[in-house]
Amino acid sequence: MNDSSPSNILRIGIPKGSLQETTQSLFVRAGYNLRISGRSYYPTIDDTEIQCILIRPQEMARYVGQGIIDCAITGLDWIQEVGADVAELANLKAPWPNYGTVRWVMAVKEDSPFQSVADLQGKRIATEAVGMTQRFLATHGVNAAVEFSWGATEVKPPILADAIVDVSETGSSLRANNLRVLHVVLESTPRFIANRGTLTDGWKKAKIDSLLMLLQGAIAAATRVFLSMNVPRAALDAITALLPKPATPTVAPLADTGWVDLGIVVEEKRVRELIPQLYAAGARGIIELPINKIVG
Repeated sequence: MNDSSPSNILRIGIPKGSLQETTQSLFVRAGYNLRISGRSYYPTIDDTEIQCILIRPQEMARYVGQGIIDCAITGLDWIQEVGADVAELANLKAPWPNYGTVRWVMAVKEDSPFQSVADLQGKRIATEAVGMTQRFLATHGVNAAVEFSWGATEVKPPILADAIVDVSETGSSLRANNLRVLHVVLESTPRFIANRGTLTDGWKKAKIDSLLMLLQGAIAAATRVFLSMNVPRAALDAITALLPKPATPTVAPLADTGWVDLGIVVEEKRVRELIPQLYAAGARGIIELPINKIVG
C-alpha cells in the first residue's frame, strides 16, 4: 500500500527552456495534467506520488547523478557534458519541436584555411560544451584552447575564436553567419535518465517503469492513427493486401453476415493515399481516429 511518506514520492526533473513546452505536452499525452507556472520552479501534476522540479537541462544529469532528483528528461549532450553517472532508460526522440535529433558541430568560417580538426592544433575554440569539445579533441590527439562561450557563439570566428562547437538543428544559423562544418561532434536526442540508487528502491522503480511506459506509449502514437471501416467479405483479401505490412488488422463480424468490421493502426502520413485505395476496393464507412498511446 502506498502512503505519503517521503520514500513514496518520486522526484522528477522537468527541463526548463527549449524542451519545456514539448515535455509538458508529452506528459499531457501520457495522461498527466502537468501545469507549469511562469513564476514557479515546482510544476504541479495530478499525481500525489510525483513531485516535479523545473531545472535547466545543462544541470539535470548532475542532480540526478547525486540523487537529489530521482529521474529526469534531458539531452544526451548534457549528460555527456556533465559526465554524470546516471542510468539512461530511454531515448525519447519524437516528431515534435525540440524532441528530434540535434547536432553539435565543429565549424569555421567559409574562407578559413582549416579543413579538419587536426588543423586546429594550438588554436582557440569557443563553445558552451567545453567538456564535450575537450573529449572530442583528445580522441583526435589535438591540443587546443577551449573557451566557454556565454552565447552568440556563431559570431565569434574568426576574430574571437578560430573555430566553434555549437548546436545546430537546421543549419540556418551557420549559413547565416557564413560558417562551414568541419565535423559532427555529437548527435543528441532527449533521454529519460534515473539515479542508479533510485532504481534499487522497488517502489520507485515500479513508479518509473509505469511512467516511462506511458511516455513511450505517447511517443509511439505520435505519428499513427486508427482506421476503422466496414468491408465486404468478398473484398476482404483484396483490402487486406492494401494495408501496411507487417501490421495485422482486427477483423470482427457485423450483423450483416456479408460484411466485417476491420480496424488497423497506420502511419498518419499514409492515410491520404490509403483511404481512396480502400474505398475503391470496396471499404465503406471509413473512420480515422487519433491515438493517444500505443503500448506493447
